[in-house]
Amino acid sequence: MEKQPEDEKKESNPSVDRDRSLETRQIRGLSQRLRRPLSLESNLPPEGPFPAQGGSEAPATRLISESAAPVEKLSAPPVDASAGIAPVAAPETRQIHREPQKPVPAEGLLLEGTLLQGRYKILGVIGVGGMGAVYRAQDLRFANVQRFCAVKEMINAATDPQVRQMIVRNFEREASILATLSHPAIPQVYDFFTEGSRSYLVLEYVSGKDLEALLADTEGFFSEATVVDWAVQLCDVLSYLHNNKPKPIVFRDLKPSNIMLDDHGRIRLVDFGIAKLFQSGEKGTMIGTEGYSPPEQYRGIAEPRCDIYALGATLHHLLSKQDPRLEPPFSFHERPIHKTNPTVSRELIEVINRCLEYDINKRWNTAEELKRALLALPSARGLSGTVGPSPRAGETAAFIDSTIKPLWRFACEDEVRAGLAFYEGLVLVPSYDNNLYAIESENGEFVWKYPTEGGIGTTPCVAEGLVVFGSTDGVVYAVNARNGRLAWSMPTKGRIYSSPQVAYGHVFIGSDDHNLYAIHLGSGRKVWNFATDGQVRTRPFIEENLIIFADTEGNCYALGLNRENKWRFRARRAFMSSPLMYKGLVLLGSMDWNFYALDNRSGWVVWRYRTGGPVVSSPVILQRTVFFGSTDGAFYALDVNEGRVVWRYECESKVTCTAAVYGDRVYFGDIEGNLYCLDAQNGGLRWRYKLDGAIAGTLLVVDGVLYLGATDNAVYAFPA
Repeated sequence: MEKQPEDEKKESNPSVDRDRSLETRQIRGLSQRLRRPLSLESNLPPEGPFPAQGGSEAPATRLISESAAPVEKLSAPPVDASAGIAPVAAPETRQIHREPQKPVPAEGLLLEGTLLQGRYKILGVIGVGGMGAVYRAQDLRFANVQRFCAVKEMINAATDPQVRQMIVRNFEREASILATLSHPAIPQVYDFFTEGSRSYLVLEYVSGKDLEALLADTEGFFSEATVVDWAVQLCDVLSYLHNNKPKPIVFRDLKPSNIMLDDHGRIRLVDFGIAKLFQSGEKGTMIGTEGYSPPEQYRGIAEPRCDIYALGATLHHLLSKQDPRLEPPFSFHERPIHKTNPTVSRELIEVINRCLEYDINKRWNTAEELKRALLALPSARGLSGTVGPSPRAGETAAFIDSTIKPLWRFACEDEVRAGLAFYEGLVLVPSYDNNLYAIESENGEFVWKYPTEGGIGTTPCVAEGLVVFGSTDGVVYAVNARNGRLAWSMPTKGRIYSSPQVAYGHVFIGSDDHNLYAIHLGSGRKVWNFATDGQVRTRPFIEENLIIFADTEGNCYALGLNRENKWRFRARRAFMSSPLMYKGLVLLGSMDWNFYALDNRSGWVVWRYRTGGPVVSSPVILQRTVFFGSTDGAFYALDVNEGRVVWRYECESKVTCTAAVYGDRVYFGDIEGNLYCLDAQNGGLRWRYKLDGAIAGTLLVVDGVLYLGATDNAVYAFPA
């Protein structure tokens, strides 16, 4: 007989964790990966499979000029050499915002206004448990935005040294597990620290209600379609956990109070306090909640099919309103759902009953198998996916309108890879046949064209009746928008793929000659140029007297209007994604697979989201959501303040274009020629249309019409 590991014996009290109160418990928020957002280490992308690059530095920010506000020198925190991370030079200056700090009380709840780590200000209590509480707090590190978080507290009041050690180990295990996870249904972890006898996890604050509270507040029963929708989402996150590498994760305590419905209507799985890395054949002590836990869990066995049983018990509770904690264990067959709720279909009841089989081998084998069974139900029509392999995390509902057709199509002589522009009823089209075209927006008829000496791969900019654009012949052109006649031209020493931006009467545009240029709009006279480390192929963004742009050496620059360098951020790989500034944040993607949000005053990383491939697509914003695509074949919607995934849509191929938002919809395409229209709030597919060429440029919506070009040498107009 295999010897039971000592640490497993001490893992928890053998008694079942009984919920002694059925009062509403609103939770908390957990995690994706453990990190310190504004530490020096936060500028380092996580270790990943992107190719090695000789001599590349870790991402870092270099402050060029000091602010007039009071500053405090910071020294670099120690870096663990064993982790294989090279130290990063500390910035010279940093603005510090200090508030009076209230002392942490020796016992009892933290007082409102208490400041933890000089950073997290306690705003109130979310919930209280037997070993601590969960607080709503504000992260004061971010001066430009109100960033709320949840602070989970563990008070270690045990006197026995072994018990104290076990409590600390379990709390640290929760943090360690959460640090490895990245899924839209699992909230983020931001920080982990200890002060005296109290340990804290700083977590994403999830605004919403747990399903137990929602069940108590709801008169009558939830609809079957609603519960099936939640079940499908739970299958997605359980599948993610059970397929975790190198070892599956068993949640072990799935129940309504550990499932939240956020303000976006998405399911969030919270409280990983007893989650466990699964190893075949390993036994431990009983942990879980009586009524929801399967029989084998009482014997110390925890494997993925335990979560299948708990999900079945949860669905039974949600549909029947019979709390399993108040009934004898494993007695679901004695109180069938239809006795209290006759509206539930026989097919769904059969699916749930198989989840609740006493014999583990008679249950659904995997969460993917259970999900397929749920999606086959009549009540699941309109939910995500088809019966087949489980989609990747966050894939959303698909509704296809096959009646969508182009309003018109205009043929060029070569590919259209850049975005279009609009001016007084004219659509302006850059093409690799060396021409800039002007066509009627109403019917797609030709009006005029201007020829250059090279292909045009930049999105034009229209200002004061002039169309400004660059060409691969190395020249910046300005032509009259009404007739296409040349107003002026200015040569550079490299090809131009950077799209121009006009502000304060000047044109700002980059070149492959490693320069950003400022050109007088009226005369075409060069006012200044700023030398960079690499080719400038991004479109500058200008706001608040800052010029933000990036180069192919992985530098993102912030300049003043007179080209003084405010700061520079360095990523591991090139920037091809053009930056966008929103409420104090600079947003852009990188070829190092990350999408960054930088503080516009310092260049420090506020948050970073890692995709599965290089990010070429430039971001667009709608309300609090930033949208972009990745070459991993997914289109992302992230919360702009926190970097949390709101939803993710799996496409047929890589997404390199820049999307357009219009009303409650977002439009984009992939390199296989698929044009998508999604619901901007939940990622549901409204319609899809297949073109004959890749969609690589910026999409444009004007007055209810969507305009775009493709590599099939054509320009299209669709109803938006």
